[in-house]
Formats: sequence, C-alpha cells, structure tokens
Amino acid sequence: MARKKKQEEEQIIEYAPVIEQPITETLVSNYMPHAMSVIISRAIPEIDGLKPAHRKLLYTMYKMGLLGGKMTKSANVVGQTMKLNPHGDAAIYETMVRLTRGNESLLHPLVESQGNFGKQYSRDMAYAASRYTEVRLEPICQELFGDINKNTVEFVDNYDGEMKEPTLLPVAFPNIIVNPNQGIAVGMASNICSFNLREVCEATIAYMKDENADIIEIMPAPDFPLGAELIYNKEEMQRIYDTGRGSFRLRAKYIYDKSNNCIEILEIPYTTTCEAIIGKIMELIKANKLKEISDARDETGLDGFKITLDLKRGTDPDTLMTKLYKLTPLEDSFSCNFNILINAHPMVLGIKEILKHWIDFRMGCIKNSIKYDIEKKSEKLHLLTGLKKILLDIDKAISIIRHTELEQDVVPNLMDGFDIDKIQAEYIAEIKLRNLNKEYILNRTSEIEKLMEELEELNRILGSDKEIKKLISKQLTQIAKKYGKERRTQLISGEDLQVYNENDVIEDYPVTVFFTKENYLKKISAVSLRSSSAEHKLKEDDIILQTIETTNKSELLFFTNKSTVYKIKTYDISDGKVSTIGEYLPGILGLEEDEKILYTVVTVDYGGMMLFTFENGKIAKVELNNYATKTNRKKLVGAYSDKAPICDIRLINEDIDIVLMSDNNRILCLNTDKIPLKATKSTQGVQALTLRKKGAKLIKVLAVSECDIDNPEKYKTKNIPAAGSILKSEDTQISLID
Repeated sequence: MARKKKQEEEQIIEYAPVIEQPITETLVSNYMPHAMSVIISRAIPEIDGLKPAHRKLLYTMYKMGLLGGKMTKSANVVGQTMKLNPHGDAAIYETMVRLTRGNESLLHPLVESQGNFGKQYSRDMAYAASRYTEVRLEPICQELFGDINKNTVEFVDNYDGEMKEPTLLPVAFPNIIVNPNQGIAVGMASNICSFNLREVCEATIAYMKDENADIIEIMPAPDFPLGAELIYNKEEMQRIYDTGRGSFRLRAKYIYDKSNNCIEILEIPYTTTCEAIIGKIMELIKANKLKEISDARDETGLDGFKITLDLKRGTDPDTLMTKLYKLTPLEDSFSCNFNILINAHPMVLGIKEILKHWIDFRMGCIKNSIKYDIEKKSEKLHLLTGLKKILLDIDKAISIIRHTELEQDVVPNLMDGFDIDKIQAEYIAEIKLRNLNKEYILNRTSEIEKLMEELEELNRILGSDKEIKKLISKQLTQIAKKYGKERRTQLISGEDLQVYNENDVIEDYPVTVFFTKENYLKKISAVSLRSSSAEHKLKEDDIILQTIETTNKSELLFFTNKSTVYKIKTYDISDGKVSTIGEYLPGILGLEEDEKILYTVVTVDYGGMMLFTFENGKIAKVELNNYATKTNRKKLVGAYSDKAPICDIRLINEDIDIVLMSDNNRILCLNTDKIPLKATKSTQGVQALTLRKKGAKLIKVLAVSECDIDNPEKYKTKNIPAAGSILKSEDTQISLID
C-alpha cells in the first residue's frame, strides 16, 4: 500500500501543471505591496515626527488617562496598545523603551518612566521586563494631543475595525526635528538628528515671518541627548540644511583627574556605545598599539555616564585623547538623511522644507479646531436664540406643554407657538420645570452677545493665514519657555583641532625584512642585524625567498594566490632577531585556509611598477601606486587578473630585460618597455610569449641579470608576441629545476 501511495504521489508531481509568471508581474503583485507597506506604515516618520508604532502607543496611553495621571505598569500599556498595533508585545515594548526618559534616547522624552529601561549608550544593558517597569506620559505630551478631540486630525479604523485611531497627532511644535528618528525601509532609509527645542521654535517663528530668514544663525547645528562635541563646519552644515543629506562628526568630552592619573570620559557620540569604545581600546592595547593606557572600565552609576582610562606614568592626556579620537569610536560621524513621509509620499527635505510642511500641517490642525469651535458655538447660539423667544411669554410655554395631550405633540406645538425650529423646541422641552423662570432664562440668554462676538472673532481668524501664524508663534514661544533647555552638544571648530598623525609618533630607523617560503616574516633592525653573528633560525625545510632593506615607516604588501593583496604597516610588525623564526603571516593577515603568499613588496612612496606574468604567456604591467588607498584598507581584492594562473610577480623600479621560459624549453628575452602600462590592476595584460604547442605554458621568469646567458641578444625579439627560440645547449643552466 505504501509503495502504491508513493507511486501515486510521484505521478501527481510529475504531471502537475507548471504555472509560469514573469518576474516583473511577481514584483508588482507580491513584492511592491510589501515594500510600500514598510515605507508608509512602519519605517519612515511622518510630519508629526512619529512612526505609526510610536503614534499608536502614545495615543493608547493618552486614552488610558496617563497624561497627568498616575503611573501604570508597562505591561498594562503594552496590552492596551495591541488593540491598535498587531505586531506583538515585544515589538511594542521595545518601541516604548526608546521613548522613555530612562533610556536617554530622546532630547525630550515622551514617556516618564520608573525602573530599568536600559541606556541608549549601552549595547549590553538590557531593559527590565514590562511587568517590572512603570510609565506615564511626560507633560510635554500635552503639546502632542492638544485639541485632538476637536477634529484637528483625521481618524481611521484600527486593524479590526473596532476602534478609531488618529493618522497623525496635532503636535504644537516641530517634533520631527526635535527628537532623533531612524528607520530602514525597503529601498530607502531615514536618519534624522535632533535639534534644540528652543532653537527650533525660534527658527520656526523666524521662518513664518520671513521665508528667506537665515535659519542656521538661529539654529546652528543639531543637539543630542548624550551631549558630546560637534566638530562644526558652517558650509557643510548649510549643505545638510539645504539638501537634507550629509554628515558631521561628534567627539567625546573628557576631563583629566590629575590626582588619580586617569581620564574620565563623561559624554560620547550619540552613534556609539560604551562597550564599543572599551572593546576597541582593549583591542588596541592587546595589539601593542596603545601603550599609554593600563586599564579601561565603565564606571557609569547614579551620577551618570563615565568611562575611566587609567594612564601610565608620563602620559600626556591631551595627546592620548587625540590619538583615541583617531583610532576609536570616541569620535564618530552622524550621517543625515531627512527622509519624511508627506501625504504618504517619502521625500528627502531640507530644514526649511520640513518647517514649511510642518507649518502647513499645523495651520490645517488649527483651522480644523477653529471650525469645530465655530460649529459648537453656532449650535449653542442657535439654542439660546430659541430660548430667548420664550422669555417674552414663559406662561405661554408652560401652558402649551401643560395643555398638550400627547407627548409627541409637545415639540410641534412649541414650534408653532414661538416660531422656532425643531432643535430649539427640543432644547426648550428638555428644560427642567425648576429652570422655567425669568432669572434662569435671562442668565442663559445673556451669553448670546458674547457668543456672537466670539464667533465673529473666530471667523476673522479662520479667514486670515496671518492670524493663524500668529497663534502658532504664540504657542511656540510658550512651548520654548516652558520646555526649552540649554544646548547639550557643544560646537567646536574643526580648524582649531589637533589631528593625530600616526607617522609623527612612530620612530623611524633602518630595518631589513626577510620573507620565507613558509610565509614567515622577520623584521630586524640594522643595529640588531650588525651585532648578530648567528645564522637565521628557520623552520625545517624553510628558506628565505626575499631580503629587503627598508625603514620602519614603510608599508608591506603581500600578494597571494587568490588574486588578493594584503597591506600592513611595517611598524605594526614587532622587531625580531636572527635567532627567532619570525611572525607567521597567515595568522596576522587572516588568510584563507588554502591561501598562500606569493610575493612581498616593501614600499615607502608606492613608486615603481608591478609586473605580473601568467602561464598563458601574457604579461601585465601596473603602477604600484594603484594599490595606495586614502583609507587604511587592509585587503584589496582583484589585485591582478585571475583569468589565467599566475607564473611570476615582481616589482621593478624601471624597465628591465627579462627572460621568459616555457615548459617546452623555448626562451624569449625582451625589455619590459614593450609591455604597455595599464591603469587597471586586474588587467589581463598583453601576449608576450606565443605558446604554439597545445598544453604548453610559461613556467619561469628571470631578470637577465639573474641568469648566466652568454649572449641574451640571440633570444631577444623586436616585437611581441613572439614564439621565442629553442634553448641552446650552452645555456642549459637557466632551465627551470626547482
């Protein structure tokens, strides 16, 4: 039975129809909806400065009465938020953690917290579970929810249609640039830095008065909750303000404790963590590149953030910090990408464009609020106008109600008796008997004149954008005064900074580099080499392939059989002795298991040319400076062509005569000036030796000065490619015998 069932399944699989669908249709029908959902509904912030997850959480807390109310367990908030956000409790709680005061992620936290919420500056400090922590909304959230019940923003159904939620919050200040925000969508990302609230409010007011206002003079640079120092360049910052893209550098702030001979780092860049800093420092200490520090530790406590570096005697703290800024994340960059959703369209905007869109949004909120007030006051005025009419004859109103036999006839009879509409009649009919007196009616109708004045004023404001901007300016001034703080991130000029130059502190002296067949390297100083009379200690069967005299400030390039070159500084290799076997390069460079170094170049100025000879008879000539990089890169792939096996690699300072030999004893002598210089490292080169015999290959390359040929001219060619000549019997000493 089992065998029969298996045969039936195989038959079904064999004859199952194959449905083909073009990849373009698959992308449109399957992938694009997902991409758009991530962009619009998850990763990119909107003009209120919030992503949907933030907004759902804050609105839930607002509806729970946590604005000004007592604290509640975070788990309670997470559970309630799941009515709006279906992504699970863990994701909701992580969102809440970042908004809290305890986490220190935001310049102006939106959630007041009690308990352990981790820290922005710590990678390993985990936040406590939601059942242990408590939260409520910060007072500044009053400016996020003001007049939200006056139809200021649009409300939509939640995911199951059981509740309503706002599409945006009617924020009364440009929260979009007051708190930092980062998001990675599909095919795009957003990274918005934070700015000082007081400066943002002043800049917004100035922009509303004059669109050509110089914003950068009022709001010179970003401000971060972790403080630190911002290396300020006005031209670069103006470019960020104009385009919404660019980067700037932040560096840590420190003090020197002379009594304990230690450096205390009190503020670090927003983009790094204390673990990353300490980890990098300890790595440099182990690599013997940071001899000035004896210990580094995290001493963050109740007094705030602190990393302590214990110094060795005689260390200059300022010089050391200059070095640490260069080698560790104590100086880091922030890349700006002001990508914001405007009416469901992602846009990369400059600061003025962001302020313009926020002002338009805020004006819309205020207009909606005024329309709501006008509508409510008009309804009240309408009711009071009807009430005023019965003032003339209260007895008549009582009589109509008293002598009406049917309840449903009360309202129509009042409408006929006083010439009022149904709404007014309903209002009068619902007045309590005790209130049907002259005093009550006079008190109520006295509001009519005041209401008419208020309605006139509201209509005047509604019809004037200038008046609405005045309201926004007044609100911003009050917010800046109430919640504004002094700038935390200090601005420093990049022109006055001392830049660490590694070469300035490296001692330079003559050295000799020895490279062996088993990939060992020795760097021996000239003094040590002269004073030693012993023979080189090598592994069994190992031999020295290259001996190069250079200086300690040179660079080492190692070409491997994987068409890769590895680069290290000569001074990064410890000085050795003749009596040691040297440093094992595969371990230092991190070579792959089957990767082997073929040739070593030592250079000071990247002068000279690399000559690559391949088994197919081709030769490539490339300038060595093609391998120089502005950044300190350790590995370059595509160092030479991998289209054919490599036969020989060598560095030449000028064109020389070389001898090529194939495995069928054909010899060709030529000058390398016949090989054109190529600009691309991975060039396949030009054909030099023609290999006529099938399966033949080039097996040896020598400089003429390296071989004993009586008359090299007899093997020389004027043009390439050439087939070469058969090796003469008198020159057999140059044949390849490894």
